[in-house]
Amino acid sequence: MTLLSDSSRREFLSQAALAGLISPMILGSIGEMSAASQPASVSDTKRDRKIKIGLVGGGGRGSWIAGLFQQDGGYEFHAIADYFPEVSDRVGQTLGVDKSRRFSGLSGYKRLIESGVEAVALETPPFFFPEMAMAAAEAGLHVYMAKPVAVDAWGCKRIAAASGKATGQKRAFYIEYQMPTDPSNIEVVRQIRAGAIGKLLSINSYYLGSPFGDPPLTANLESRLQNLIWVNDNAIGGSYHVNACIHAVDAAMWAAGAVPKSASGASRVARNSPHGDSADIYSITFEYADGLIHQHEGRHLANQHDTRGFCGCEIHGEKGTAGLSYSAQATLLNADTAYKEDVVNLYEAGARRSIAQFYQHVTEGRTDNPTVRHAVDSALTTILGREAARRRVYLTMERLIKENQRLEINLKGLKS
Repeated sequence: MTLLSDSSRREFLSQAALAGLISPMILGSIGEMSAASQPASVSDTKRDRKIKIGLVGGGGRGSWIAGLFQQDGGYEFHAIADYFPEVSDRVGQTLGVDKSRRFSGLSGYKRLIESGVEAVALETPPFFFPEMAMAAAEAGLHVYMAKPVAVDAWGCKRIAAASGKATGQKRAFYIEYQMPTDPSNIEVVRQIRAGAIGKLLSINSYYLGSPFGDPPLTANLESRLQNLIWVNDNAIGGSYHVNACIHAVDAAMWAAGAVPKSASGASRVARNSPHGDSADIYSITFEYADGLIHQHEGRHLANQHDTRGFCGCEIHGEKGTAGLSYSAQATLLNADTAYKEDVVNLYEAGARRSIAQFYQHVTEGRTDNPTVRHAVDSALTTILGREAARRRVYLTMERLIKENQRLEINLKGLKS
C-alpha cells in the first residue's frame, strides 16, 4: 500500500509556475499594520456559526491544538484520522467525535475527507502534507496546516498547486506561523519597513533547542511516526533545520522582505547514538540579491543556555539594529528609539490568533490565502540551507528548484 498515487508521481508544475515560488513574499500578508492583514484577535472574532472540521494527526501537538480549536468556539470536530487507531480513538473520544468517524491507517485521511467535514487541520509529519493538502483541496475543503509545508522542493510545489486549487474554488488555505502574529514583532517589522534602521546590511538568526528522541530503527517506519521522532529524519520530518530552525529563518526573511538567492555552509550530527539522518548542528550563510548577508546558527543539543531566548534573529542596518524573538523581547534601537517589548506565551498565543484568523477567512470568504506564499518561501529556503550544508556546496535557489528533488520513504509494512 502506498500513500502516493501514480498520477501525483508524474505531476510536475511548469517552469513558469515554479518561477513564481521564488518571487518576493507578499509582505502585506505577514504583519503590515493594516486592517486587512492584521492577525485576528481571539476576542474580536465573532463566531456566528461552527465550522465542521476534521483533525488529521492526533499526536502531541495535534491533540493540543485541537483543544485550542474547541476553546475558540467557532469549530465542531466532526472526524479524526491518525495512523494509530488507539490515538484516533482516544483523541476522538476527548473531542466528542462519533466512533464511526474515527479513522486510522495511512489512508484514514481519505475517509475523513469523505466524512462530511468542510475543513481539515493537518498535524502530521510533513512528508505527508503535500498529498493530504492536495486531496483536501480537490475535495473542496478549507485547509489549516502546520509548518513546514514540505520536506523537499517537489512538496513545496505541490503545496503551491493545492493552494491555487483552493483559491480557485474559493476555499481558505491557511498555514500557521506564530512569530508573524505577535504584536511586538509586528511593530518592529513595521518600523524596519519605515526605515528606522536604514538599509539592512546583515542578519543573524539562531535556533538553540534540545534534541528529540532518536531510538533504533525497527522493521518498518511505524515507530518513527510518533513522539516527534520523525524530526530526526530528513525525508519524514524535513530535518531539525527545516522543522525547527525554520521559525528563525522565517523571521529573518520577514524582516528582509525577500527570499535568499543562495546558501552555503556545513552541518554535522552531534547527538548521542543517532539513527535518523538529520544533522543537528548547522552553520549556514544565506545571500540575498541586494547583497544582504544572513548567517544562521542552529544547535539542537541538550546543553542550551542562552539569554537571547531559544529562537530569533538580529537585524543590523545602517542606522540601527533590531531583533525579532520567539520567547524573549522584540527590540529596535537607533539614535532616537529604544523599543523593547516582551514576546509573551507565543507558542499558544500565536496558535490561538491563527485559529481565529482561519475562522475569519472561512466565514468571511477571504480566499486569497496570503499565508501560503510566505510559508512556501520559508520552507524552500530552509530546504536550500539543509541541502547546501549537507552537501557542503554553494547552492542557488534556482538550482534547487530545477533539481526538483523528491525525498521518498519506505511505507512497506505500514497499515493502509
